[in-house]
Amino acid sequence: MAVRTQAVVAAGVALAAVAGFGIYLGAREFGHKLPVPRPASGCVVDADGRVSLNAEQMANAATIAAVGIRRKMPERAVVVALATAFQESRLRNLAGGDRDSVGLFQQRPSQGWGTPDRIRDPRYAATKFYDALRRVRGWEQMEITDAAQKVQRSAFPRAYQQWADESEVLTRALLGNATGAVACTVGRDPVIRGSAAAAALTAGLTLDWGRLDTVSPAELTGLAVPTSDVQAGWRYAHWLVSHAGDHGVKRVRFANLQWTADGGRWSPVKDDATSDQVIAEVFTD
Repeated sequence: MAVRTQAVVAAGVALAAVAGFGIYLGAREFGHKLPVPRPASGCVVDADGRVSLNAEQMANAATIAAVGIRRKMPERAVVVALATAFQESRLRNLAGGDRDSVGLFQQRPSQGWGTPDRIRDPRYAATKFYDALRRVRGWEQMEITDAAQKVQRSAFPRAYQQWADESEVLTRALLGNATGAVACTVGRDPVIRGSAAAAALTAGLTLDWGRLDTVSPAELTGLAVPTSDVQAGWRYAHWLVSHAGDHGVKRVRFANLQWTADGGRWSPVKDDATSDQVIAEVFTD
């Protein structure tokens, strides 16, 4: 009897495992969401909808959006790119994946996307994705999942659509169509400080956005980015907050609002902050 009972239990466990795997595959294929990792550093994007990400995910999303803007891609292209990266990597820059897949978009060197090292550069990976999307005839009129599938050729062609809402929220914020919409809490122990942080921040802005005429404010360690309009200002401000954790950003000011690393939110300030520049202050030694 004991042997029979053990056999029944073992069979039940095996069936449960098979059922669980079937649910996993079904979720990917038919659009039921697989979980996104809970944010470790507390990034929240609030722009006619709310999305929570950790610091790595937020920085990668901001870079994907910035590369799209720099390449003069329309807003919908950024939504498609973000939905694709959500599905393929959960916005993480993965060292590996299925077969030889690498990076944010799980692009494959064997399929001509580039070397593994290059694909693991988020800017390169995003550029290659946008270039491929641009070559898809009529992608602008397609559903998000169909446009993504034309580029990715995934075994789960309908899975990208499940991330459409989150991607639209992120796109509204990162393209500057929302005010004070990206808020991250990164704490007071940055990985980089002082002049090194300011230099890295300037370099990161240049890599994502192209050449910007940044200046160094006399009264603090950091940088100021001149803006042509309010939308551009919020693009840069949200990018700076998104990359605060890996660039030692302590404070960002724009249009009489201020974000702080420890507070993790935007609040009004009564000083000389204006809408013609975004000011970022880094932690000092």
